[in-house]
Amino acid sequence: MESIGLGAGLAILGFWAFIAAVVLGGIWSSSRKRDTEHETLRRLLESGQSVDAELIDKVLGAEQKNLGRELQVAALIMLFLAPGMFLLGWGLGIPGVLGGVAGLILLLGLGLWVAGRMVSRAEDERAA
Repeated sequence: MESIGLGAGLAILGFWAFIAAVVLGGIWSSSRKRDTEHETLRRLLESGQSVDAELIDKVLGAEQKNLGRELQVAALIMLFLAPGMFLLGWGLGIPGVLGGVAGLILLLGLGLWVAGRMVSRAEDERAA
């Protein structure tokens, strides 16, 4: 087995540090947004204003969230990513390795698509 040099090791470490920073930044941003929404509702309640379900949904953004559609969008991204990964592996001369990765991505995409359809149907039944 070949040993990697210091530069390659630092590059790998930098890549994973970047991925961790992006994920943690997204989590922190989502948490801060949710805290701000809750603080707004708390201040409305403390001021004595009437707060109904429609206002709560408007402040929390519940009307904009469509989980079924979001799952289907994620599925489409995965379904288009899978053949790209396979072609990349074929172009690099390692179709077996990236072919397996492409198969995994394809199955994840199909699973997301099915989940999105199921959630959309459940949301439609609840609305009716």
